[in-house]
Amino acid sequence: MKSNHLYFLGLIFVSIIWGANFGISRFAMDVFTPEVFVFLRFGLALPILFGILKLTEGTIKVEKRDLYKLALIGLFGVTLLEILVMYSIKFTTLANASLLNVAPWPIFAALFAPLFTKEKITLRLVFGGIVALIGVSLIILGGEAGFDLGSEYMLGNLLALSISLLGALFNLSCMPLMKKYSPMRVTSWYILFGSLFLFPITLTGWTEVQMSEFTPQVWGAILYNVLLCTVAAFVIWNISMKKVGATKSNFYRYFVPVSAAVTGAMFFNEKILVTQIIGGIIIVLGLIWIGMEKKTSIISDKAA
Repeated sequence: MKSNHLYFLGLIFVSIIWGANFGISRFAMDVFTPEVFVFLRFGLALPILFGILKLTEGTIKVEKRDLYKLALIGLFGVTLLEILVMYSIKFTTLANASLLNVAPWPIFAALFAPLFTKEKITLRLVFGGIVALIGVSLIILGGEAGFDLGSEYMLGNLLALSISLLGALFNLSCMPLMKKYSPMRVTSWYILFGSLFLFPITLTGWTEVQMSEFTPQVWGAILYNVLLCTVAAFVIWNISMKKVGATKSNFYRYFVPVSAAVTGAMFFNEKILVTQIIGGIIIVLGLIWIGMEKKTSIISDKAA
């Protein structure tokens, strides 16, 4: 029986990359509108993804009957999800958006997993998830900006909560396709469709881009988003999720706010409070407990 430790490390690595991007992307936000920057992130990743796919698997094809499934996953999991992220931050506080975006995501994944996979909710998973949830709440609520349920933030709060639901369904919907195709192939195709659906939304934003404002930090943010946040992160996440299972994998998203807090301290002199440090330790303990569960067969590598 192979150990899943490598795949758990992959999930942690990806979550750290995504968390750090909350700070790193700020360097590019003065140059690009959010829509244009997101399109660049996914659009520039496409030739790399398909190039790797061709080199490693010899073909990039998928069956025609699966194209509409990949198109729907790209529409909801890339295009709509990224737009919701942008507008949730616009209409609510960062603390509200972070908590409602991150915390319920694994819970929704666990609840809806039986519709897509044979995964079961175990007592170890429930207990470890609750512990990790307490930790992530301490990190977000223990910061200088607390959670605010004011009516002026209601729209943004609902959008942030919808991100968790949509994101969980997005992850789960990839699982049946990964019975048939490699994670690399599934990732490449849904990002292709997501980018195509994103492009019309960017049309009014290109005129605001000024090449004179392209500093080394801006170029660095672009490269980070394309190579790490998209190519490496999406492929590693899907490979790990296929092996570990969508339910367990999504609890490792709780490392995202940990990484975001550390990045904010490193680059923007944001304070890390004692409560947040305690929260980070609690998250680690909860996820170690989840990861210690014996491996179960989640998904076959053969076509169904």
